Amino acid sequence: MTTPLDYDRFDHVRPIRWTGDALELLDQRKLPFTVEYVRCTGSDEVADAIHALTVRGAPAIGIAAAWGVVLAARSVEVGEGGAAAAQLEPALQRLNAARPTAVNLAWALARMRGVLVGAGPDWRQVLEREAQAITDEDLAANRRMGQSGAALIAPGSGVLTHCNTGSLATAGFGTALGVIRAGVADGRISRVFAGETRPWNQGARLTVWELQQDGIDATLIADAAAAHLMASGQVQWVIVGADRICANGDTANKIGTYALAIAARHHGVKFMVVAPSSTVDMATASGDLIAIEERDPAELLQFRGERVVAEGVRAWNPVFDVTPHTLIDAIVTERGVVERPDTSAMRVHFPA
Repeated sequence: MTTPLDYDRFDHVRPIRWTGDALELLDQRKLPFTVEYVRCTGSDEVADAIHALTVRGAPAIGIAAAWGVVLAARSVEVGEGGAAAAQLEPALQRLNAARPTAVNLAWALARMRGVLVGAGPDWRQVLEREAQAITDEDLAANRRMGQSGAALIAPGSGVLTHCNTGSLATAGFGTALGVIRAGVADGRISRVFAGETRPWNQGARLTVWELQQDGIDATLIADAAAAHLMASGQVQWVIVGADRICANGDTANKIGTYALAIAARHHGVKFMVVAPSSTVDMATASGDLIAIEERDPAELLQFRGERVVAEGVRAWNPVFDVTPHTLIDAIVTERGVVERPDTSAMRVHFPA
């Protein structure tokens, strides 16, 4: 079996770069035709970038927010970490409000708050070390999840993924796409399909581009073709990420995930959710309690700034949906695999 170090040959993209004085974010709105980094020198710029989808993907959002706190600290003039916490709080609140559904965002900010407690005169360095730790831990977790998830897949399988869950959405390697990377490296996955993921087309613009950078062949399909693809027998697993996983295993992910889970169950295709433990929210009992983010209806009414729908037509644009745990065969985190997730199974891996 391929070792984690061997996976480097399938992992070349990095969406977040810390230069020591600024945060550089790969502008995912301009991919695949323009590779350009947005330079952020303040926390408000980071918050704006998160909200505008310059950076996206739950783990990447949390990592970017952590570095946003490091930038915010540069405008605070106090001697001790405890005193700095109150002055930093408005910046943390603005970062937290940028994308409310992604639990990693609040999780990363909570970690940054936590290290300030009791920090001395070097509190700025403490914050920077914590942001780097969040980044490094995410990459290591993705490598572990990749191996664990790939081990569930029979050699020669085909897989379908949704949205973008790769290096672009994380510190590197990816969550669901990390499993696909590991599965390709280990010879378990022979066919990769990616849905467009409308209306932002993360699958079409990002996922197939990212896999192309690593020499992994992938076939793009229209979102509406997914059930037909499953019926053809070409895929044995649907592998997706998550923005929030509840205590009972219900999962919030990019809109369209729920429909894929229903189709997968009907066709006997397995359904895997891959996300770091920071995405698990044991304080939220079920998906019914998740506030689903809605974005500007213009994203549906326009294409690249030009209206494509008749005047007077209304649109509804939820960004996420909730997949019930009863439709999920396995949840993979760096802590292990939760098969047939429910409240009891989740508590084994994530005790109170």
